Amino acid sequence: MAKKNCLVKNLEGVETLGSTSVICSDKTGTLTQNKMTVAHLWLNGRMVELDTGKRSYASNFDKTTPGWEELSKVACLCSNAEFKPGDEDKPVVEREVVGDATESGILKCYESIEGNSEEVRQKNPKMIGIPFNSRNKYQASVHLMEDGKHKVVMKGAPEVVYSRYVVGIQIVSDIHDTCSRLTSY
Repeated sequence: MAKKNCLVKNLEGVETLGSTSVICSDKTGTLTQNKMTVAHLWLNGRMVELDTGKRSYASNFDKTTPGWEELSKVACLCSNAEFKPGDEDKPVVEREVVGDATESGILKCYESIEGNSEEVRQKNPKMIGIPFNSRNKYQASVHLMEDGKHKVVMKGAPEVVYSRYVVGIQIVSDIHDTCSRLTSY
């Protein structure tokens, strides 16, 4: 290793690297910069593409798209991410967020489209929540809505969310078909 100008500080690291057959890299910044951006939305059984430019993020999205009202509530309320104070003058995509990369991406998407996340959260306070973890593969929270009723909002792995989704007494049965369509994008 010294002949290749490589200084070894940790022998275990070199051994691990020596037994590695595949190295995945990320050129989008998700791993290197801990940043994520919402580029597509799944609404009413179809994929909607968003403009992801810094100054035009989500500017091509029509807020009257069927399903957006419901999805926007989940995007805004089912989140622990918050904008850092003092960045209000910056474009949404440049504002700093306290929270993980996934929630940051969702919050910036919502804020770019609606522009009122703080107001919506104040009017619909979280009563209790289940934080995301890799075992459950979902996050859920209960909110006291403006109309005085409680609403449960949930996000997570499609197969987990759909398995808990009930319309009247009919349980959604096409979980695998929907999940495969979602993952094909």
